[in-house]
Amino acid sequence: MMKQLLFFLSLTLVHFHFTKTLAQTTPAAPPVPAGPPNITKILEKGGQFTLFLRLLKSTSVGAQINGQLNDSNNGMTVFAPSDNAFSSLKSGTLNSLTGQQQIQLVQFHILPTYLSTTQFQTATNPLRTQAGDTGAGQFPLNVTTTGNQVNVSTGVMNTSVSGTIYTDNQLAVYQVDSVLLPWSIFGTPVPTAAPAPAPLTPTKKKIPVADSPTVSVDASGAVSLTMHGMVVTIGVAVVASFLL
Repeated sequence: MMKQLLFFLSLTLVHFHFTKTLAQTTPAAPPVPAGPPNITKILEKGGQFTLFLRLLKSTSVGAQINGQLNDSNNGMTVFAPSDNAFSSLKSGTLNSLTGQQQIQLVQFHILPTYLSTTQFQTATNPLRTQAGDTGAGQFPLNVTTTGNQVNVSTGVMNTSVSGTIYTDNQLAVYQVDSVLLPWSIFGTPVPTAAPAPAPLTPTKKKIPVADSPTVSVDASGAVSLTMHGMVVTIGVAVVASFLL
């Protein structure tokens, strides 16, 4: 019995020594870096953003977002329309856009800064998107809050944020129930005023002046009266009375 106990204690000491030695000689595995977020993978995991993903890929804006998130510490905010949001567009809307307009449409859904849901309450309108100019008739995007609800307006349409898909203090992805339509592409153009008609120049009308009668006396004493191109021979007394 004593021999068995001593043998067990010996095995325990050997195991302890071996484990301690192995722990000292084997370096700990380095932590796996989390890496920058990937907008494509995030939306694929969401499962209801097929059409927006297609636009991100065809316009190369998705690769641009991933590159910016990887190369800088600047955050981003993405408003992602669901497939149902695209289905509410008029048939042929996307196909009617030029390649440049499709890029601007996608960029209009991206803010070059990170905004949490609470930061929307203090955001200054209009928000600048990656599409560019926020001026009237260009790409203005306005955000207002009512309680916990975030409303988005473009001047063409209004929608609301229906949920948070992803957030990590660098990238925020929010679901919106409508496609954000920028004014510069979908706004109603202001009709151009017709030029004012040129002022009429008064024309001078020539009023014919009545011919003054001319009187001539021939050798016989007859008087000829010329008036309006007609020659009339009359007596002296008649002429005198006519002239009077």
